[in-house]
Amino acid sequence: MTSPLPSLPSSRLSRRSMLALGGGTALSAVLAACGGNTGREATPTSDAAAGTSGGGAKPSLAQWYHQYGEEGTQEAVEGYAAGYPGADVKVSWKPGDYDQSTAASLLTDAGPDVFEYGNGPTIDMIKGGQVVDLTDVFGDTLSDFTPSLIERMTYDGKIWGIPQVVDMQILVYRKSILDKAGIAAPESIDDLVAAAKELTTGDQFGLFLGNDGGAGLMGGSMLWAAGLDYLDGDQVGFDDPRAAEALAVLRTLWQDKSVLLGAPKDWFDAAAFTSGQAAMQWTGLWTFPSIQDALGDDFGAIPWPAMTGGAPSVPVGSYGSCVSAKSADVDAATAFAKWLWVDQTAHQLDFATSYGFHIPARLSLVPQAEVLAKGPARDAADAAAKYGHAQTPMLWTPKSATAWGDLMSRVVKDGSDPQQELDKLKPIVEAELERVTA
Repeated sequence: MTSPLPSLPSSRLSRRSMLALGGGTALSAVLAACGGNTGREATPTSDAAAGTSGGGAKPSLAQWYHQYGEEGTQEAVEGYAAGYPGADVKVSWKPGDYDQSTAASLLTDAGPDVFEYGNGPTIDMIKGGQVVDLTDVFGDTLSDFTPSLIERMTYDGKIWGIPQVVDMQILVYRKSILDKAGIAAPESIDDLVAAAKELTTGDQFGLFLGNDGGAGLMGGSMLWAAGLDYLDGDQVGFDDPRAAEALAVLRTLWQDKSVLLGAPKDWFDAAAFTSGQAAMQWTGLWTFPSIQDALGDDFGAIPWPAMTGGAPSVPVGSYGSCVSAKSADVDAATAFAKWLWVDQTAHQLDFATSYGFHIPARLSLVPQAEVLAKGPARDAADAAAKYGHAQTPMLWTPKSATAWGDLMSRVVKDGSDPQQELDKLKPIVEAELERVTA
């Protein structure tokens, strides 16, 4: 049989992949891990690598990255920076508590000039004047960037980050198992619930949504399936009876005992799927090399199905390149960010596909990515472009996310009434919206 994907080494979960973990408290916890020193030291530490040192009339810039797990990524970004003719760019590779330390550094003069941040800068960074408006760097390339990510990095009509690469979640299914049962790949939520129940036999479960039954992961997907969202602009987006109906689906799957619970490895690893514990699994694109190694072409990939009135969906995430307003040379920093993440398409393609398994942020680069040329990988890339949703909106604050995560656990695992829980959540989110938009 012809393999649906080129031969690739099995990828491990990296912080780049962690961007697609979801919109609830799980993602907040993951993205709260980052750190290191300021990155402006005269001599790099063992955890910070320089591109070229300052000299001549060129401006000197500090660029920060979190510590990626994929082999070769650090050397790649150092090489990109060293090749920039307009400035001497020092790349600092930050292990540990990156997000918190980066946010703190923007309040000082010791932070980076250019830095990446999960799904772009926060609303607090923007409203605090800590980052630079990057709208003009896109020029006529704007329509070439993944629309859902541009929307996520936009506030008040301005774009505050440049998407670097796309990570996503997707539903995979075992073709041979569904074919043997006479079941087609689900096209609606009703199809999915029925298939999961029918495919649960003996030691095999129909569906794996994580060891909590999807409570920490699937809330956004269920809202999108119903044609809703966490927010509608600067208003609550779940104040609709369809939201309660959508969340109740996850409770139904739990009660039907058609979702796998307690797997040795959670949803971000494909082991439950490739071992036959689950006929279908919600997972990340980064698992495709390991799935292919185990199953060859015996798997397919589809977006999360729709309910009546909704649409299929996949969550997408991206680190965004941002420019600090405290940079000693904002123009030089902006020019470098534009050069690397808008102009240098070869670097962008290399960054997305040579280190792990990801999708270029530029739509025109996807057809050039050999690893996305056919089979389930191509289907996933198409789904990201057509049905992609940033996992949470910019105005969805950590407090809102924590309250939402608690709600999901009570509804899915404890059987609480979804509408009553949503009614209690609404004033919490409204207060947060009022706070951040004041």
